[in-house]
Amino acid sequence: MRGMWTTERVRVAEQRLMRRVSEGTLMRRAAFGVSVSAARLLAERTGKVAGRRVVLLVGAGNNGGDALWAGAYLRRRGVGVVAVLLKPERAHPAGLAALRTAGGRVVHADATGDTVGELLAAADLVIDGIVGLSARGPLRPEAARAYEWIAAPVLAVDTPSGVDPDTGAVDGPAVQATATVTFGARKPVHALAPTYCGRVELVDLGFQDELGAPDMCALDDADVAAHWPVPEPADDKYTQGVAGIAAGSATYPGAAVLSAAGAVLATSGMVRYAGHAADAVRAHWPEIVATGTVADAGRVQTWLTGPGIGTGTEGADMLRTVLAAGVPVCADADALTLLANHPEILDSRDPRTPLLLTPHDGEFARLVGEQPGPDRVRAACAAARRFDATLLLKGHATIVAAPDGRVVVNTPAGSWPATAGSGDVLAGMLAALLAGGLDPLHAGGTAARVHALAAARAAAGAPTSASGILAAVPETIRRLRRGDQP
Repeated sequence: MRGMWTTERVRVAEQRLMRRVSEGTLMRRAAFGVSVSAARLLAERTGKVAGRRVVLLVGAGNNGGDALWAGAYLRRRGVGVVAVLLKPERAHPAGLAALRTAGGRVVHADATGDTVGELLAAADLVIDGIVGLSARGPLRPEAARAYEWIAAPVLAVDTPSGVDPDTGAVDGPAVQATATVTFGARKPVHALAPTYCGRVELVDLGFQDELGAPDMCALDDADVAAHWPVPEPADDKYTQGVAGIAAGSATYPGAAVLSAAGAVLATSGMVRYAGHAADAVRAHWPEIVATGTVADAGRVQTWLTGPGIGTGTEGADMLRTVLAAGVPVCADADALTLLANHPEILDSRDPRTPLLLTPHDGEFARLVGEQPGPDRVRAACAAARRFDATLLLKGHATIVAAPDGRVVVNTPAGSWPATAGSGDVLAGMLAALLAGGLDPLHAGGTAARVHALAAARAAAGAPTSASGILAAVPETIRRLRRGDQP
């Protein structure tokens, strides 16, 4: 499990450590890490390091200092290094001196005209040392103009400039890095803005013990494999968990089929279906016990409701029934709209049982009254507290927030899950994991991870469908369990 800490907490931890080490030690350690990552990128791109050309985009303060010291280390490996100073009067003095001593060249962005563009266009690698963790907002005009010339890979120092380090928000020109080297601890941006960060590499500065519990976590493949329920020798179909699916309608039978299938293929011990699409569900999945109503479905360990149930009286009655059933409930799709339109439905909820809400941005806005905004983690946490429920906020980075403040973030490799019916498959997987005994936070993070991996596997570089994602789920789980590349 990878922890992430807000920039303020990282800054405090770093300051505590700095009191115990000599001045400049942490910067040189961080800069050496940047130089190692830069050499790796050069070798990957060109096959060699010595003789390559690196341009440093250098802003004010310590972030620019990291880039300058990294340039000095690269010079010792035979790399040609030019530092473009965006704020010459505020460039880090020691870093600037180290680069010059090592034989690096220095130019001023505001005094060289097209020369900066020519340097950037000819570079084999550009290191982004424009702004650090304290900066907010888009790239300033001179930095944005310089960035337009870049054709080479970009290595960001700590965080890509122009991207908010705590929220991942981008509201103007920003650096889109091939890789990011961060120091001491991962920050929220590294999970929330993967398109801008690229590959993230961590340099340990030695203040991990100062950080405390992380502000958010991301599950890795080993975590997912460990969490995924598998049958033990004494298990039977009931002890593994019975997932109840109250979904679909005569108008939308596909929602029932996909969500029920998601539960089946997520290795639920048993799946019971209740609703008007019983015949369609049985036709596709004969192992499902299908009935017409929740009352006739029999005992379950969890209920999923919402996909395709409609937003009329019948759907509302179904939602009330499952909320009062005394088992964990996953409310998805139409169930969220019903809760937004009729908040009194929540009065039916058994207060002792967990509730998992799974909105996309539009459903979130209906539930809460406003869009999540740029700080999606804060918005998800506030909604989780408001509804006393775990909230899975869908998006490129899926945020799962528990009412007690714990947060799990999943960052997929691409946008392959963005296809019709994909959310129904995910909802069924969530039902299976809840029935298998996972708490809603880990069920959400684990299902989101496998769903994203299955989507990438099904797509294989081309658009896929919800049925394709569904078919890829079992093999994705198998590979995770074996420790293979999923």
